[in-house]
Amino acid sequence: MSYKFKIVSTRVLRLILESDKKELTTCKTIENTGSTRDQYHTAVGTVQHAIHKSKDEHYKLGREEQDAKNSVESRKKQLNNLRASRTNQLKRFGESMPALLEAIEEAHRQGRFKKKPVGPLGACLRLKYPEYALAVESCLKSLPLSFCCDNYRDEQVLQTLMSRYFNSGKRPQINVCEFSNQVYNVKDRAAYHRDFQTVLDVLEIDNPVVANCLVDMRGIEKVLLISNNSKAREVMQQQRAPLNCREAFTAAGDQVFANRYYSSEMDRARYLGSDVEAEISQLELEVNNKMAQVSHFQQQLHSVEEEIKINETHMKTKQMQIRKIQGSVTKIKLEITDLENVDEPQSVDISTLEEEMQDICQRIESHKEKLEQARKKMDVHRKILDEAEQKYKEMKEKINVIAEDADPIKDELSKIDAEVGKCKHHKRHYEEKKREHMDGIDKLKENLKNKETILEENTAKAKQIFAERIDVTRTPKSIDMEINRLRERINREQERHGNKEEITRQYYDVLERYKNVKSQIKNLKRFMQLLDKIMEERHKAYKIFRRYISLRCKYYFDSMLSQRGYHGKMSFDHKNATLSIAVQPGEGDKAALSDMRSLSGGERSFSTVCFILSLWDTMESPFRCLDEFDVYMDMVNRRISMDMMLKVADSQRYRQFIFLTPQSMSSLPSSRLIRILRMHDPERGQTTLPFRPLDQAEDSDE
Repeated sequence: MSYKFKIVSTRVLRLILESDKKELTTCKTIENTGSTRDQYHTAVGTVQHAIHKSKDEHYKLGREEQDAKNSVESRKKQLNNLRASRTNQLKRFGESMPALLEAIEEAHRQGRFKKKPVGPLGACLRLKYPEYALAVESCLKSLPLSFCCDNYRDEQVLQTLMSRYFNSGKRPQINVCEFSNQVYNVKDRAAYHRDFQTVLDVLEIDNPVVANCLVDMRGIEKVLLISNNSKAREVMQQQRAPLNCREAFTAAGDQVFANRYYSSEMDRARYLGSDVEAEISQLELEVNNKMAQVSHFQQQLHSVEEEIKINETHMKTKQMQIRKIQGSVTKIKLEITDLENVDEPQSVDISTLEEEMQDICQRIESHKEKLEQARKKMDVHRKILDEAEQKYKEMKEKINVIAEDADPIKDELSKIDAEVGKCKHHKRHYEEKKREHMDGIDKLKENLKNKETILEENTAKAKQIFAERIDVTRTPKSIDMEINRLRERINREQERHGNKEEITRQYYDVLERYKNVKSQIKNLKRFMQLLDKIMEERHKAYKIFRRYISLRCKYYFDSMLSQRGYHGKMSFDHKNATLSIAVQPGEGDKAALSDMRSLSGGERSFSTVCFILSLWDTMESPFRCLDEFDVYMDMVNRRISMDMMLKVADSQRYRQFIFLTPQSMSSLPSSRLIRILRMHDPERGQTTLPFRPLDQAEDSDE
């Protein structure tokens, strides 16, 4: 019994030792897995750094691409303005500039300006020396697009007009300065140098307002223009600056002060250039170069995006591996916790312990296999990590090499793009020449084909005379001489006897013309008879229509007179083209109608109004005007006449009625259809009209 207990105790002790050994092995596995996890974390951090760096480069390339696109759009807009300026020079200052100037002219005609604004100022300038165009524009900056106003009220009106054609941030500048007919005297304060001129000297300015504005705003009399940069530095910085000279500009547009130097951001003149075609060609070349740069940036962006995608995929793979390793570590730690929680084994049956031992051995073998698999996976992942690190190092080295070589390559690429643009220009030129030569060749081929056709026709005609071609030894010149001699003989014979075929042909031609003329005369007679019949029908219809119009006029005249209790009669004599009117006022004898001359002034005015309204009803016109119709009417006749005219006007709203009267219109009913315009009363006691003398008016217009 004691022996059995010892065996059991030994086995239990061995199990405990094996459990401790297993726990120790598991701890080592955890340590190895933790080391592998740290390596993966390091690799992920490296990949993340590479991704951030690639994204920074992607952002930088995107900014450069957007800048290039903006530059392309700006140059395309300038190119369109230059092309449009071929027909209208004002379009060089903007697409909306001609419309704005038309609006200013219209507002000036309407009297909205005290003095018409002047601008754009660049349209009022002319250069004596075209090579200084860029320098002058660099000096004036935005002033060539600006306008000048005499007062602030005119400025507000001009601002309102500009808001129709320009956005608030892109409106031309408005300079307010009192207009003067004399240019400032700047001789005492102008800059002077014996070799160079000022901006004011190289400009031809006809308008004194423009010259004074540039002197006030920019001080152009104190700015020198120097041809090259080195000379400008020598004059302004290496020796004492010229008298009254504040600054200088080079032909390239650089700005030079006594103690500093600023390079120009402009590469060409936009408003003062004289050779439009050369500027268009230069802009087209610049647009092509910028488009090539945009394409290059897009390719680089695509390459960087692919690199970012590859690195992100690699990072996701490493993160998944880290999560798997983390899961394995957590599982092993749980097993360690389970082992630590196992109590010391009690004296149990040997068979139970043996079963447990076998189970534990199986678990140990299973864990060994899993450990071996984990080691193999770790080796595979380590190889992948090494390969990824190697690729990252290679990629980083390539990126560094590319970054070092980028600037000279960009410069070389710009030069190549410029050369490609020139080559494309030459290619288009020579393709045009080739097209012209090909057109000439096609014309010559067509001419040759026509000659061959003529030759074939002449050969066919010759075969009609003689079927076989005769070989001759005579020269073409001698054959031509014989042909001419035979033709002369034939002509002499025809002159003596006449040509039968020609006479026969002439006879048939004359006969055909005779038949055609006879047929045309017959058709014309029928047409004349038809026209006579049509004219008779039209004349009958005209008489009927004239009679109906006369009756309608009489009816309306009598009905309108009846509203006042008058009676009237109108007599139309269409034969003698006369019209007579007789009116009987009041309830008198209708037969005792009197002439218009026997009526009073008010009765005659009322009758005239009735007559005019009856005539208006028989004619078509969109406008009806009547002047001083109620001068001699009393209040009753005037009220009745006004009611009649307003009633007629209300029934004919598609026409416009205009009534002129010196009487008060306050008694008229209020309506949205009636508009009363009252002129100001004239000044009493005025002996002379306020007209200006002719010479003063001319001075004002100037």
